[in-house]
Amino acid sequence: MCTFRLGFFGMYSQLLEIQEYTGEGYRPLVDFAGWRVAILNYSPDLLPDRLTRMQRHNETDEVFVLLQGRCLLFVGTGEDTVDSLHAADLEPGKVYNVRKGVWHTHTLSVDAKVLVVENRDTTYDNSPFTPLSAGQQEELLLLTQSLWGCADT
Repeated sequence: MCTFRLGFFGMYSQLLEIQEYTGEGYRPLVDFAGWRVAILNYSPDLLPDRLTRMQRHNETDEVFVLLQGRCLLFVGTGEDTVDSLHAADLEPGKVYNVRKGVWHTHTLSVDAKVLVVENRDTTYDNSPFTPLSAGQQEELLLLTQSLWGCADT
């Protein structure tokens, strides 16, 4: 079930806007000037055994902050394809900045909620994907097992 709520405090609505997103996956909540704030929640397509590609943003960094649950952030080196993989087990409240041009993807626990901050003009046009080989997909599973003790969330 997807819940998207916009809340206001009576006559103070011009001062404070409150939004939340409790559905699956990614949802932008605030776009202002040059930046965007979004929420990323668990989604079955982000299970470790379903990760088949990585994305990079050619024009901007992207920030992730774990609010609850667990999130593994996978990053990769390489120009047109991923040469090597690394994983960070996000800690709540810490800011993780994925640099411009770095391949990345993630897997989340069912109860996960991640705050995402990015440039407002981050689109599929400037954020290409690259496929992962079968060996790299297996490596993501092994990284998940080594950090979380299991391959599934």
